[in-house]
Amino acid sequence: MPDDAKTYLDIYQTMVTIRQFETMAGEMFAGGKIPGFIHLSIGQEGSSVGVCSVLRPDDYLTTTHRGHGHMIAKGADLNRMAAELFGKKTGYCKGKGGSMHIADFSIGFLGANGVVAGGLPIITGAGLSIKMRETDQVAVCFFGDGAANRGPVHEAMNMASIWTLPIVFCVENNQFASTTRTSYACSVADISTRAAGYNMPGISVDANDVLAVREAAAEAVARARSGKGPTLLENKTYRIKGHFEGDPQKYRTEDEIASWKDKMDPINRFATVLTKKKILNKKKIQQIWDEAAAKVKAAVEFAEKSPYPEPEEALEDLLVNP
Repeated sequence: MPDDAKTYLDIYQTMVTIRQFETMAGEMFAGGKIPGFIHLSIGQEGSSVGVCSVLRPDDYLTTTHRGHGHMIAKGADLNRMAAELFGKKTGYCKGKGGSMHIADFSIGFLGANGVVAGGLPIITGAGLSIKMRETDQVAVCFFGDGAANRGPVHEAMNMASIWTLPIVFCVENNQFASTTRTSYACSVADISTRAAGYNMPGISVDANDVLAVREAAAEAVARARSGKGPTLLENKTYRIKGHFEGDPQKYRTEDEIASWKDKMDPINRFATVLTKKKILNKKKIQQIWDEAAAKVKAAVEFAEKSPYPEPEEALEDLLVNP
């Protein structure tokens, strides 16, 4: 894939923005300003940005309870995202969805989902819609290694294959399904090998290498867009933070986390690549981090100043079958 310096900078800036937003979310949650539960994707930025960097605005996307990064990578507005996390009326879902159910149909983002594997039936419907309307859109579904062992995954991938739907099934293998290691819960070393059972290509990539993800995703997206059907893409990464904020993380050691941080951090790895290409230097790196921090700070200020919805608004925006 021919890339230029601007493309690489955009990718790096988006990864940094996600890291800054997620760091803020963790701090605001700890400070009692964000209600409910939040699940952060710190350490997984290479997966979200690598895939979304090859998508068009009209392509569809579903994600999981850990979906902030995917939404930012797809082009979401930080102000409305922060407001939604804060439960404010100016949020994407008027403060009713929160972290785990945020959505923006205007950019093809069909929603985060608190149900494990809940996004796969939705994206299969989106893929069928594309085929029936005869457009060249693509539908992408992010799900985790834990979800990979659930029934809806089999149903969705089988249906997508027999109908040759334009879908990329992207499993983010971050080594843990909540507190259970993937190596214990999965029958295979590479989840991508399960693709053979659905007669679709399967590929595993080091998702802490954003360009490797971008290359693999571009191939899968091109295949889907040309009418050749679905692909199973396994992005192998690592969840630096706990399953949820406040997770005591007794299932792993501090040394293990530190080792991944030091050696595999996707943002630092990409910065090293761009520095060698003379696209980045220390001054530019600091500038990008500062600009991202300023945007996130502005988003927090917007959220804090925004009003909460009125109690009676809980009964609005409901679908009722007569």
